[in-house]
Amino acid sequence: MRDSIYFLWIDNRLMVIIMMVMIISCRFVLGLENINPIFFDEGLSHLFGEGNLIRSPDDRSVRLLLDKYTGSGFISSSMYQHGFFSSLIKLPGAYTAGIVVAFYTSNGDVFVKNHDELDIEFLGNLEGKPWRFQTNMYGNGSTNRGREERYRLWFDPSKEFHRYSILWTPTKIIFWVDDVPIREIIRKEEMEGDYPQKPMSLYATIWDASSWATSGGKFGVDYTFSPFVSEFKDIALDGCNVSDSLPGENNNNNIGNYNNINCSVSDQFLMTNDYSTISPKQAAAMRRFRERYMYYSYCYDTIRYSVPPPECVIVTAEKNRFRDTGRLKFGGSHPKVHKARKRRRRNRSTPVVSADL
Repeated sequence: MRDSIYFLWIDNRLMVIIMMVMIISCRFVLGLENINPIFFDEGLSHLFGEGNLIRSPDDRSVRLLLDKYTGSGFISSSMYQHGFFSSLIKLPGAYTAGIVVAFYTSNGDVFVKNHDELDIEFLGNLEGKPWRFQTNMYGNGSTNRGREERYRLWFDPSKEFHRYSILWTPTKIIFWVDDVPIREIIRKEEMEGDYPQKPMSLYATIWDASSWATSGGKFGVDYTFSPFVSEFKDIALDGCNVSDSLPGENNNNNIGNYNNINCSVSDQFLMTNDYSTISPKQAAAMRRFRERYMYYSYCYDTIRYSVPPPECVIVTAEKNRFRDTGRLKFGGSHPKVHKARKRRRRNRSTPVVSADL
């Protein structure tokens, strides 16, 4: 009897340990609190690529495929005046040069000449090389004033899901990777229309960008590795839904009246949520990420911008690492990164950037 009780006690303790590990793992993957995933039918629609968009039986995830015939994509069923847009994403593996997987917001279909856009774009990779990606912001059609930043990732995004998020409020924009804020844009009056102000839809796409995506177009898509599969799950859409705020049945067609939308309640929710505030620990993680993994910034590209755009916060230590082109000195990587990697190899195979460190 005592033996039975002892083993039952061991089993219970083991179960508690397993549950704790699962909770911690979930926290690491989700990265942010208060994320409310939706079913695909609740707020998303097929965009393009007939047959190359595959929804899961539980309607919680979707696969986007690229083959030699077409890419694919989905779009939010409504437009949003500000919002938090987030998804767990796993990228294609092996050789993916020339492929772009994008998770972004835009209103280009409605405001053709003066559209707004916020981008997270994964730029493909050569097998065995680190994945690279970029964030970008356009406001009021300011495509001639691109605001790109480019980075490497500290993990292989094709091995497991990671959460990528875009926060857009009346006062700030934050791009997140898991629980690490990688870029923050604070709205300045001097930006005027360059700050996105019109309602946008959420998009996710995979497509052939052989002409520019990888090494400036040096390496294109090799369809012997197709189909290329990107997976999205636990997609979140928080924000002021224009369809609920404008009169009429097809509210996206009435989007020209966006100045009449009252989003005060939704905006207050966004600006007081945990993903709208960068804690000191997260700020330190963002600084480490930018020191180690950002290899291009428009703010330091004095050839394009003799005067940095008004939202740029020039960090002297950051600036000293870049050429006038906004690209890193020393052949593309700061030597401190290499030294740090050599020290870490004794303990771990991959440098870690996390707000939990």
